[in-house]
Amino acid sequence: MRMMTATDNTLRNSQCESGMTLLAVMGVMVLVAIALLAAAPAVQQEVQREKELESIRRGEEIADAILKYVVHHQGRKLPESIDDLLEGLPQGTKKTQILRPSSATDPLSEDGKWRLIQAEPKVIAAFAKRIMDYNNGLLPPNQSRFLDRYSVTITSSINTENETDSEEPEEDENFDLITDDVPFIGVASQSRSKSVIAYYGIENHSKWIFTPLFRGSDGNPVPPPPPPPR
Repeated sequence: MRMMTATDNTLRNSQCESGMTLLAVMGVMVLVAIALLAAAPAVQQEVQREKELESIRRGEEIADAILKYVVHHQGRKLPESIDDLLEGLPQGTKKTQILRPSSATDPLSEDGKWRLIQAEPKVIAAFAKRIMDYNNGLLPPNQSRFLDRYSVTITSSINTENETDSEEPEEDENFDLITDDVPFIGVASQSRSKSVIAYYGIENHSKWIFTPLFRGSDGNPVPPPPPPPR
C-alpha cells in the first residue's frame, strides 16, 4: 500500500482550494445575475422615459415650426408634409430653417414617421379637452390670430357636446395613420403604447398631439408641461 507523501497532500489541498474558489466565483456570478434581473425593469423604464422625453422635445419643435409656417402664409395654408417644414421659409433670396432634420423623426414610431393630424374636430377635440382640464377648465387662446380659423370649429364642437358625446372616442375610431401629403395642424406618434411620462395628463403615446393650437398667448400662456423630475 502506497504511503501519501507531502507532495500528494499539497496537490490535494490545491485541488480543494481550486474547487472552493470555483464555487465562490459561481456564487458571485449568480448574485450578479440576480441583481441584473432585478434592475432590468428599472433600466428599461429609464430608457423608455428618455425616448419619450426626446419625442416630446421633437414634437414641440414641429408645433413651433407649424406656427411659423402658418403665420408666414397668413393662415391661408397649412404644411402638407414634414418636408414642407424642413425646406424652411423664404427670406429674400435665401430660406430660413424652421425645423431641424432630427426632429422630423419620431423616436417612438417603428419607422420613425410622425402621424399627421388634420385640423378636424373629431381628431383634435379630445386633446383640446385635455388641455382644458390641465388649464382648470379654460381653453386658452391661440398664439396667433392666423390659427383661429382652424380652431373655431374645434371649440364649437367641445362647447356643444352633451354628456355622452364628451367621452373621449375609442382610439381605433380616432387613429389616423396618414404620414404624408395632407394639410396638417399637428403631429402625433404612431406608437399606441402606454407611456411612462404623462403629457397634459395623457399616458398614451398616440394621444399626445403636438400642435400650436390652444397653447396660449402672452396674456394667458399655457406651455407644455415640464418633464417630470428624475
